Amino acid sequence: MKFAGSMFFAVAVLLLAFILPLACTGQKITTIDPNAASSKSVEDLSKISLSGSQLHADPPELVEKADKKDFTREFVAVQWRPGDRIYLYVVVPAKVKKPPVAIYIYGHPSDTDRFQDDGWCQRTTSGGYAAVGLVPALTGQRYHDRPMKEWFVSELQEALGKSVHDVQMVLNYLAERGDVDMGNVGVFGVGAGGTIAVMAASVDSRIKAIDLLDPWGDWPAWMQKSTVIPDEERPAYVKPEFLKTVADFDPVKLLPALKTPHIRLNQLNDDFASTPEEAKKRLEAVLPATAEHRRFETSMAFYSEVASGGRVFDWLKLQIKAPESKVREATEGTPSGVGSASAK
Repeated sequence: MKFAGSMFFAVAVLLLAFILPLACTGQKITTIDPNAASSKSVEDLSKISLSGSQLHADPPELVEKADKKDFTREFVAVQWRPGDRIYLYVVVPAKVKKPPVAIYIYGHPSDTDRFQDDGWCQRTTSGGYAAVGLVPALTGQRYHDRPMKEWFVSELQEALGKSVHDVQMVLNYLAERGDVDMGNVGVFGVGAGGTIAVMAASVDSRIKAIDLLDPWGDWPAWMQKSTVIPDEERPAYVKPEFLKTVADFDPVKLLPALKTPHIRLNQLNDDFASTPEEAKKRLEAVLPATAEHRRFETSMAFYSEVASGGRVFDWLKLQIKAPESKVREATEGTPSGVGSASAK
């Protein structure tokens, strides 16, 4: 009975960690330093690229470092706009010099708990890869000092615009660190994170591969039918003036011209509540000819066929593996680390 009670408490804590970012938004936690470099930043949220913006980064702050047997995890606070401190998790494999690196964005809602999990760190770095995790703007610890009526979708241009700028700034930060291979960079995106991945890849050639799971897109259809949006708010988001603000951020518009060498789109039929069927079809229809895509009837089918046994990250790892490693593995056999751990 004691074990069952402990399990119930653990599950309850996890659920609270998931939903509290949405509920506890009335608190005021931001202190802006007028002398900080970030206070002088100017940002154009209508553009995907950083052109037109002048984002000045404050010195990164190493908050915590954990040295494990197989990896080192750093919790770094970065900031390049007033009032928006970003919690960045940089995980590098042990005994690997300048590993390829993947950025992980799990969309909205999400939080940083997963990036602090040793199992997640083990899975994403196995085989010799670095992993970088962050949450989008207006999400998790980044959602504060706002009335509850202002949230990710109501402020979609801001949420996506800031987030795609963040990806580019994170890449700049990683380049300055000098401990990862910036010639082999990938992005793994889920939901809105997939949308952000497409946007970032459309303007940043450093990104060599994107792995998308149920990205949001095809805004007219998505706004009309996605259950992410409360019915009472929907009329405001289907208006032409709102749709115009995010038209240039639509994966349906961006995917056909994408030059990213490696693209994979996985979509789940039982996720129709978040992304309606017509939007899924549009996204598939506009993929570049070289892109890979699959449909799965259920989430369970996806995990059993693609993600179980540690395979969920293997496709992206293979795409960003250094070319000489790929040649060596073609002659020696199975890549190291593939299928060696559980999924998620």
